Amino acid sequence: MLSINRRGALGLIGATAGSMILPRLAFSQGKRPSVTIAVQKITINNTLDIWNETSNVGERIFFPNLWEGLILRDWMGNQGPVPGLATEWKRIDEKTLELKLRQGVKFHNGDELTADDVVFSFSAQRVFGDTQPAGGKTIFEDEHKPANAKELPAIVPGTGRRLWPALAGVEAVDKYTVRFHNATPDVTIEGRLYAFGSQIANRRAWDEAKTYIDWARKPITTGPYMVGEHKPDVSLTLVAFDEYWGGRPPLEEIRFVEVPEVSSRVNGLLSGEYDFACDLPPDQIATVKGAAGYEVQGSTIHNHRISVFNVQNPILQDPLVRRAMTHSIDRQAIVEALWAGQTSVPAGLQFPFYGDMFIEGWAVPEYDPQLAKDLLKQANYKGDAIPFRLLNNYYTNQTANGQIMVEMWRQVGLNVEIEMKENWGQIHDPSGLKGVRDWSAGAAFGDPVSSIVAGFGPNGEVQQKKDWTNAEVNQMAQILETSTDHAKRKKAFARMLEICEREDPVYQVLHQNAVFTGVKSSLKWRAAPAFAMDFRASNWAG
Repeated sequence: MLSINRRGALGLIGATAGSMILPRLAFSQGKRPSVTIAVQKITINNTLDIWNETSNVGERIFFPNLWEGLILRDWMGNQGPVPGLATEWKRIDEKTLELKLRQGVKFHNGDELTADDVVFSFSAQRVFGDTQPAGGKTIFEDEHKPANAKELPAIVPGTGRRLWPALAGVEAVDKYTVRFHNATPDVTIEGRLYAFGSQIANRRAWDEAKTYIDWARKPITTGPYMVGEHKPDVSLTLVAFDEYWGGRPPLEEIRFVEVPEVSSRVNGLLSGEYDFACDLPPDQIATVKGAAGYEVQGSTIHNHRISVFNVQNPILQDPLVRRAMTHSIDRQAIVEALWAGQTSVPAGLQFPFYGDMFIEGWAVPEYDPQLAKDLLKQANYKGDAIPFRLLNNYYTNQTANGQIMVEMWRQVGLNVEIEMKENWGQIHDPSGLKGVRDWSAGAAFGDPVSSIVAGFGPNGEVQQKKDWTNAEVNQMAQILETSTDHAKRKKAFARMLEICEREDPVYQVLHQNAVFTGVKSSLKWRAAPAFAMDFRASNWAG
């Protein structure tokens, strides 16, 4: 049996292909520059709809350049709330929030933003379908099949209720004032307004579109850049919107190009073909930094890499087997082998910016191969194969990470078999036997509602995909979503962590995610501590 320690894990990673350094191409002088960005994926479902494309790669192209909300996320700072399409807001009561809209904001089609667009953006037609404002009930895709080409895709209503489980509606008080009415108390309404999904769309553009796809591939928004050309699976070009309320954008065009292989992104950067190369693994940082005129920017972000278990698998129905899998992984070895120590193992699925909702003293399951073996013996595990559906480096170092975990599982007697897949549709395909899959889990705002509830509560993707469910977790999720008692909410969060990570594991946290981007040093651009790439005037001096 192969034995793996931290030194051995490092040895599993071979040297990557070298990169040829070629002369850089300079921007043409005398006009606004354009940039080309090499990404591993533009979108995962070929739309630009924030409710349909709730992905890491979607965040990169959407924010803050295309889509904007009433409250914006401070992408270049502490990721907290700042005024956006609303200039101010106040609580009316525990269920109601009033916001004043910024006057004079233009959509890309020339329309002025008004309360009518906000009401539409949170309507049944745009997002919620026939779902009701009450949490606790899982909404499945097969309950919302579209009847025609203009209706919402089946996934959207459930995604909407993931972020807004109890939103009863939005009221237009006057042309520039709106009120959000919740069916239950909610201390996180403000946070939900700057989360992924709560951005504002133009009502007239929706009404004029012949089909949902026509609209979703070229949505009309208020951001500093608008959709110029969209070639699904190939490229996306955003062009400057010079009537942007925040001032003239500094770039003429932003062109995202899909380049799946890391070596091709690096070679294209160093040859001058690309100005940015995204999602660099740490073993490529020295190559880029060693080339004259290039640098690497990046940091850890509010996102954790995780693995998710599917309990419809008869082997994984037994929580003892899943617990054994969580105790088999030496997370620190993975951090050292694949990340050169440039990230860390977090305290479970939580983030320090939760403030006093953070559960001090919590930790991921310890690396304990003997305990894992004992748990497998108690489960009477006979060595049956457990499938591991894996994508080829959608996440940085994903394939190598999967190979290391399979070997670590093998050390304790677990027979996990990798099944390479081409896309997320194949990962989630309900046909065939599921087992383990990769994922990441972030926090859109500083409360566990935005992470553990959004991911694993009654309308989290895991329960909507029928991978796993737990009645007590759903009860605790409702407390987090509806209670105004801080101590009660914190106790519910702690209990969710205990169930989801130890008692009835649905996921295992591996490490905090980190994002590294290769860039031409001359551009005077700063990377955000997020997947998002900010090309507003405040972040460009190139």
